[in-house]
Amino acid sequence: MLVRLGKRFRTESSTPNLPPGPWKLPVIGSLHLLAGPLPHQKLRDMAEKYGSLMHLQLGQLSNIVVSSPQTAAEVMRTHDIIFSIAKDLCAGDVKSKTCAIVHSDSGRRGIEAGYSNFFKSRITSQPQEVLRFGAGFNVADLFPSAKLLEYITGLRPKVERLHQNLDKIFESVIDEHKASKGIEGEPDGLVDVLLNLQENGDLEFPLTTDNIKAVIMDIFIAGSDTSFTTLEWAMSEMLKTPRVMQKAQAEVRQVFNRKGNVDSEGLHELEYLKLVISETFRLHPPLPLLLPRECSQGCKINGYDIPVKSRVIVNAWAIGRNSEYWDEAERFYPERFINSSVDYKGANFELIPFGAGRRMCPGMLFGIANVELPLAKLLYHFDWKLAGGRKLEDLDMDEVFGAVVRRKNDLCLVPTPYSPVAG
Repeated sequence: MLVRLGKRFRTESSTPNLPPGPWKLPVIGSLHLLAGPLPHQKLRDMAEKYGSLMHLQLGQLSNIVVSSPQTAAEVMRTHDIIFSIAKDLCAGDVKSKTCAIVHSDSGRRGIEAGYSNFFKSRITSQPQEVLRFGAGFNVADLFPSAKLLEYITGLRPKVERLHQNLDKIFESVIDEHKASKGIEGEPDGLVDVLLNLQENGDLEFPLTTDNIKAVIMDIFIAGSDTSFTTLEWAMSEMLKTPRVMQKAQAEVRQVFNRKGNVDSEGLHELEYLKLVISETFRLHPPLPLLLPRECSQGCKINGYDIPVKSRVIVNAWAIGRNSEYWDEAERFYPERFINSSVDYKGANFELIPFGAGRRMCPGMLFGIANVELPLAKLLYHFDWKLAGGRKLEDLDMDEVFGAVVRRKNDLCLVPTPYSPVAG
């Protein structure tokens, strides 16, 4: 009897105290509860019932879903090292891990230096496909022991084909920059900076060609398709709130009327436009579910056990609309950021469209540049109205979940050219 009691005690004491979560079925776990077109909204609804730290069994994978700023800070700041590993998914073979150089001072300067038109013309067709594999829930990824599923679903062949296409693009870009090295009058872009670091940089680790490809991929894949989505949502929200549109246009035109054109040099003067972009990121983070992290060792968060190898998913969409942290959370109101210390650069966990910590999106600077300048140009050069004589109240804000969360229905607008008043 004593032996039996001892075994029972050891079994009970070794059972992890997991965060609360919904009931689950054999084999599929709680996968059936995510049925529907908008899983980020389903997860927000479940978090309202089970809490901001929720356990969700999806197939063979143990998932921890984070839905509040405090809990996100635990994952991405307090235990950042433990959760700094990207989850090893089949699709993760395409999205290479970013090497640490991207977080160095030299790496940041390289990002800000920009990239060549040659590279841009070849990469623009790829980002959506990469993000489609990296985001969401692929059935094959939820059952990692059933490797055959990767081929039955077609995921593995598609991933390998995409990887080969991207590798050829990156290789040709690097070769061209090596060939043009030293040509007078050619400005250094990101690839040139990385190649210089590879050859002359005093780094703690060798910077290989594969490292350079990884940096390029993480920056530009993450920063291109998401930029268009943010532009579309910003225009949608401003059309729904004409006061904001008028205020943003007045600022842009006041700054650039003397030039007659919008350029990057005057962007720092567009304070209200930056508020509009921050508010757009709050309501419409391009990736509502940040790319998953893996728990490299067991730890405790909020008193609950987080098992090793658990996949941690941060619901940035739910955090941005949490009424406990945002007044009138569903309202588009850029003025909320006036005199506010909250921004989207990773220090404030109420607003994390790019994540935070070691796994923060390295394409943030590139992505922001791809939003600010085009948006300023759209506001400066044109006045806008809905096509077909539709009224503002007819403009829906429905979402569709995919590579990024886009508008469900296209935003069809009619532009009227703006002519600055001379003098």
